[in-house]
Amino acid sequence: MIELEGVPDLVDPVVVAAFEGWNDAGEAASGVITHLESVWDATPIAELDPDDYYDFQVTRPMVEMIDGETRGITWPTTRISRARLPSGRDVVLIHGIEPNMRWRSFCREIVDKIHELGAQEVVLLGALLADAPHTRPVPVTGAANDTAMVTDLDLEPARYEGPTGILGVLQDACAKAELPTVSLWAAVPHYVAQPPSPKATLALLRRVEDLLDVAVPLGELPEEARAWENGVNELAEEDSEVAEYVRTLEEQKDATELPEASGDAIAREFERYLRRRDAG
Repeated sequence: MIELEGVPDLVDPVVVAAFEGWNDAGEAASGVITHLESVWDATPIAELDPDDYYDFQVTRPMVEMIDGETRGITWPTTRISRARLPSGRDVVLIHGIEPNMRWRSFCREIVDKIHELGAQEVVLLGALLADAPHTRPVPVTGAANDTAMVTDLDLEPARYEGPTGILGVLQDACAKAELPTVSLWAAVPHYVAQPPSPKATLALLRRVEDLLDVAVPLGELPEEARAWENGVNELAEEDSEVAEYVRTLEEQKDATELPEASGDAIAREFERYLRRRDAG
């Protein structure tokens, strides 16, 4: 771990993490971290040594202009930053690229840093491609390794079996380290998989608001989500087969999730509105 600067004692810190690559359809999850780093004015505190975890022929470093005058190298790695909320609570943001090798060592190093910072809760963000219509609210599913969190957040215990990415390995490492961890996954329509996917980013961001009980400044994200949906609508109108496929997905979605349009879902949305109004 490369320390960038001294870290003061943190106040009730919570970790929010996302990794680019296999776990990040449409860059929706990493988009949340990028947004939070910006609106919360996060300060970098550490990064992992890229030589330990990345194959630079697979995940290549980038040449970039610095201050528009000189060129420099940006190495693929995982960076850790810290933000202080208006409430006084600290949030540790982890923004990385899925490593190419030594995943178990990578996760041990992350977990050790989480313990060192005193965090007692971890939120992992991911996004996957799914048969979801772009015209409907983005589904966000979740899983937790703590029974109490499953109950409190109204989540289903994870039942997935199959290939996993660094997010799944990190969640397992956190569970073995007895760190309460929840993972949230946004479903990105597979027929518009190219990034960015602002509607999915916004859906994940709203669940982060619920988890942390904090209003996050949304900036231009809602408008970008509307523009994205309108753009996909225009593309679908130009192709009758795509338009018909979207209508089929809409019918399936409406038939299976209509009950969610009442009760707890409405109450959660109203509470979210009140928090944002008070923050404003």
